[in-house]
Amino acid sequence: MNLLDQIISEIDKGIKFSIHNYQKESREYPAKEVIEDDLTEIQRNHSANLMRVNHSGEVAAQGLYRGQAMTARLEGTRTKMDHAAQEELDHLSWCNQRLEELNDKPSILNPIWYGLSFGMGAIAGAAGDKWSLGFVHETEDQVVIHLEEHLKKLSPKDKKTIAILEQMRIDEAKHSQDALDSGAENLPEGVKKLMAVVAKVMTKSSYYV
Repeated sequence: MNLLDQIISEIDKGIKFSIHNYQKESREYPAKEVIEDDLTEIQRNHSANLMRVNHSGEVAAQGLYRGQAMTARLEGTRTKMDHAAQEELDHLSWCNQRLEELNDKPSILNPIWYGLSFGMGAIAGAAGDKWSLGFVHETEDQVVIHLEEHLKKLSPKDKKTIAILEQMRIDEAKHSQDALDSGAENLPEGVKKLMAVVAKVMTKSSYYV
């Protein structure tokens, strides 16, 4: 596949992940056996808003990993990025399903997050494998912190959302450690701060739209 075909393919995937209700997980839905408690309207809306943010994060993760896979120099790194993207598809599917259960929809800003993350991933991949893995390590570390914050903000009654986020937290921590074990380079503090700012903008905006 030449570069133009790759770009067209990634645009198509970006639209699918960003707009369509993607539900095709390889693992069982973590909340499948969890009994839904009655949530107040305020609790339901808050849970839906948080899950919209998490869904946007998973859309961004697809962009990040696919961008890195396209420009990674070593075949082994490309394979790892493709594998990580496949695992993140479970999270994307789970977030979609939970949003439907909460009678809500994904953020309309998702195409922006996918495109921005794809570009950042492509740059990281082109910079070299150790930096690409370092980008994954830092991203997943920030995601784990973000998920822990969401778990604290959820109503204890929303056991379904809690079950989903707890499994996602386990997976993201593993992705971070896997990147570190594979030779990830520690990113400069300036890059880490920039990543945190971008994540904050996405979180704040996707909560509402």
